[in-house]
Amino acid sequence: MNTQTLIKPAILLVEDDEILRITVYDALVKKGWAVTAVEDGAEASGLIMKNDYYIVIWDIRLPKKSGIEILKEVKGVSPDAGVIMMTAFGTVEDAVEAMKRGAYDYITKPFSIEDLALRMEKILEHQLLKRDYQLLKAQTEERYSLFNIIGRSKKMQALFDIIERVSRIDSNVIVMGESGTGKGLVASVIHQSSVRKGKPFIKVNCAALTETLLESELFGHERGAFTGAIKRRYGRFEIADGGTLFLDEVGDIPPSIQVKLLRVIQEHEFERVGGEETIKVDVRLISATKMDLEKLVAEGKFREDLFYRLKVIPILLPPLRDRKEDMPLLIEHFLKSFNEKLKRAARLSSEALKTLIDYDFPGNIRELENIIERAVALSNDEVIKSTDLIAAVGEGSLIAEKGGDLPSLKGVLSKTESNHLLRVLERTGWNKVEAARILGISRKSLWEKLKYHRITH
Repeated sequence: MNTQTLIKPAILLVEDDEILRITVYDALVKKGWAVTAVEDGAEASGLIMKNDYYIVIWDIRLPKKSGIEILKEVKGVSPDAGVIMMTAFGTVEDAVEAMKRGAYDYITKPFSIEDLALRMEKILEHQLLKRDYQLLKAQTEERYSLFNIIGRSKKMQALFDIIERVSRIDSNVIVMGESGTGKGLVASVIHQSSVRKGKPFIKVNCAALTETLLESELFGHERGAFTGAIKRRYGRFEIADGGTLFLDEVGDIPPSIQVKLLRVIQEHEFERVGGEETIKVDVRLISATKMDLEKLVAEGKFREDLFYRLKVIPILLPPLRDRKEDMPLLIEHFLKSFNEKLKRAARLSSEALKTLIDYDFPGNIRELENIIERAVALSNDEVIKSTDLIAAVGEGSLIAEKGGDLPSLKGVLSKTESNHLLRVLERTGWNKVEAARILGISRKSLWEKLKYHRITH
């Protein structure tokens, strides 16, 4: 296809030889190009500052301003503009130097108009392809992301659909999935997409607090309600009034508080700890858990009636290992984010990309994000290799010996986690409640990890 029949891009021609300038100008206009022709670099500079040109054609040796100076100006104002230099045989080296600085092509005098037009068409085709790619990339990013949730897999597209539908109603939602799958992010997106988006979005980690503290955190307390209650404290339900309350790790809520939570859901009212005033609230509840609540109900550890009140609309987040087709998008997203944050220009080698895609990621997206951040921060050059990924995982876990086999990423991660658990437990004197707090996990999760790594005391 002849591209100039579709559009008439703006062309700037800079040539001090009047006969050549007129000859080229007339021939290009006849072919349908929109050309502005000037004779020196100073005049060209003024036009470049005022107008956008698809293509700039100039003689590399110009009066008043050199071609290299014009090249800098063009790239500073219109970095995507294509630059073609006209040069005599003796100045080819100058043209090659200019191409290293960003020029697209050069043509040696004397030349045919057909040759010049062909080079111009190639530039235009390149620009159109680049524009189409950028448009497609923007559309792809929009299609495959919802706020900061990213995915092109069928499971993620189904998730986007249910989030959009859930956001239009006001029912309670429970988000289920393994640690690191983004349950908190999904809850935030549901709130931000709902009619309550201008109201508070309050989070409570139910696994991080003791029974007494959790009760006070949720419902507040009156002065003197217990030792240390020196003044009235408003609970999270009160603070979230009109908005959304997100209960993370809801499976860790003790039975005594489950009863009070059920009452708030059913009657929209409660009393502060140590208080008699009944407080009315309008709160949407979104809860999250990595536990099997149905199993807890069967074991008598979680109220069945509360379970069904929370599970009006269940959303199950897939683990990262079940959505491998989303890995390239996620990796690109994290690379871009941490390159900007850390002022780097790192990219993954094909081997490193395969290493990541082959890994199961028991820590899911959170683990992937952490590995990418450390790899970008610690890599010695712009290309991140598999060894950089392994080095980023933990201390002293690179290669057994020079020329030896690399340990698997899964093995390195497991060993690193085991070592870190031991360090934290030793520092806390094997106080598992304190260790769980430092590690940012529930006591149940700590117990499971200790069992998995066969750590005993």
